[in-house]
Amino acid sequence: MIWNFFLKPLPFIFKISMKTDLNILEDLYPEMPSIPSDIEISQNAVMKPIAEISQLLGIKSNDLEQYGKYKAKIEDSLWEKVKDNADGKLILVTAITPTPAGEGKTCTSIGLAQAFGQLGVKHALALREPSMGPTFGIKGGAAGGGYSQVLPMEDINMHFTGDLHAIAAAHNLLSAVLDNSMHFDNPLDIDPEKVTWRRTIDLCDRQLRNAEVGLGSKFDGFPHQTGFDIVAASEVMTIMALAQDTEDLRERLGRIVVAYNTSTKPVYARELNCIGSLCVILKDALKPNLVQTCEHTPVFVHCGPFGNIAHGSNSVRATRLALKLAPYVVTEAGFAADLGAEKFVNIKCRQAGLKPNAAVLVATIRALKYHGGVEKDDLKIEKKLIKTGCENLKTHAENVQKYGLPVVVAINRFPTDTPAELEIVSKYCEEIGVESSLSEVVARGGEGGLDLANKIKRIVDETPGTPNFYYKNTDPIKHKIETIAREIYRADGVDFTEEAEASILRLEENGLADWPICMAKTQASLSDDPKKRNAPRGWRLQVREVKVSNGAGFIVALTGKMMLMPGMPRESAVQRIDIDSEGLITGLS
Repeated sequence: MIWNFFLKPLPFIFKISMKTDLNILEDLYPEMPSIPSDIEISQNAVMKPIAEISQLLGIKSNDLEQYGKYKAKIEDSLWEKVKDNADGKLILVTAITPTPAGEGKTCTSIGLAQAFGQLGVKHALALREPSMGPTFGIKGGAAGGGYSQVLPMEDINMHFTGDLHAIAAAHNLLSAVLDNSMHFDNPLDIDPEKVTWRRTIDLCDRQLRNAEVGLGSKFDGFPHQTGFDIVAASEVMTIMALAQDTEDLRERLGRIVVAYNTSTKPVYARELNCIGSLCVILKDALKPNLVQTCEHTPVFVHCGPFGNIAHGSNSVRATRLALKLAPYVVTEAGFAADLGAEKFVNIKCRQAGLKPNAAVLVATIRALKYHGGVEKDDLKIEKKLIKTGCENLKTHAENVQKYGLPVVVAINRFPTDTPAELEIVSKYCEEIGVESSLSEVVARGGEGGLDLANKIKRIVDETPGTPNFYYKNTDPIKHKIETIAREIYRADGVDFTEEAEASILRLEENGLADWPICMAKTQASLSDDPKKRNAPRGWRLQVREVKVSNGAGFIVALTGKMMLMPGMPRESAVQRIDIDSEGLITGLS
């Protein structure tokens, strides 16, 4: 393997006694306190005015655009004041492969930041905005949980400051202008069968994945095939997350490839003369949002591309601003280290020049059991197949080290975890040369993450940020995809459909190939098959489609049966969420 250099074990500082006496284990892992529901904690939390929170980072009131008492956008003027400050240390939180048992990456991110606060260390947090699709679907809210939440939770999970609505409006305006140009004589000679720009909505709706529009008379447009993607998969969302300023936004929007003409040449959004209007719609949404945690940590919550179908990180603007304002910044990347963390390094860090100093890899006993082969209904069976499932943890830890980042495993404790089970995972981490820490941030807030904060702080204080871009943008598209498949997913190789082969050829012929790869792959497995748990070997990645997100600056490879518009489950959060006559919301989690 070419990666041996990156797989040297990290020094293991914290070692638990090899004794396994039950009394000793119970002393090491005392019983967790019971806690109220997430929404009860959120609604009973005492928030501080957002102007008071901003002062913790030295942000003055004239650099805020307040949205009520507890939310604000950051004015562009602040960047000019702080851009020459030294950057703080950047800590990435990622996770093992997600399971129905839960992992808690966002909770850990929030709790770790709160723990820095309890240490008396100036800090900030940078997270993604939730999509209403998963909020009303199977996932529910995405603002953390327990005593490690971002507030006001109900607002953040719903309309927040309107960013996602603005992104959807800008995206769909471009769709309307494109179709209108074709309706009126088609001056750009666009091939109706090669229109690649679809429409978007911030909900899960499988009925909209594939559609035919323009039906009726000639006054109703022209008939053609299209469909909807969820806003989190929109290229406009990704552009917003990666744009560094308004001019960068304008340039990126202009270079979006919306279609191909009858000579198979790309047609760019700028040729439709609508980029100024798109920028007007997005002018406020481009500003990062500031809120707070349960313990009043300042949080920048901005942009929310999914980690399985987009690059899965919050905005570059929010992250860069946080790094100029605080010496320690915690951020997260969507889903597991094979998806969000890989794209965080190879797309976000590569484009923005970010240099993360370390990573936290979140794991739970329940999830490791599930990867070991235990079914969801049997997860309470003590110690069953935990060590087998740890192969998934090991693979992700190796991957994080391949990205050039030191890693600490955060064992996110659930109330059902026994001391003996926690000891198994702790000792496994010691065996593979990776430091670990018990995290109880959901039940105890920042106090439950003090050990993790101390270990991460020691590492980042000693470690320069040196991300490893393990392929070049100028490498052939197939080579880049195969590198990710073999080295990160552990596939034996890659099979491309005829459609994917034709798309790759078209991109290369049109000079659109020199971008990093954004893999659209199931989050439920290291492979492209969501049914394959743990760390599968002896399989080949199936790439069915390849397309360019030219404005975002990457090439999307769609694998397996991955869709850009999720569907709703049989039973969803829609049936639980309600509001009473006094405005009290229930059912969000």
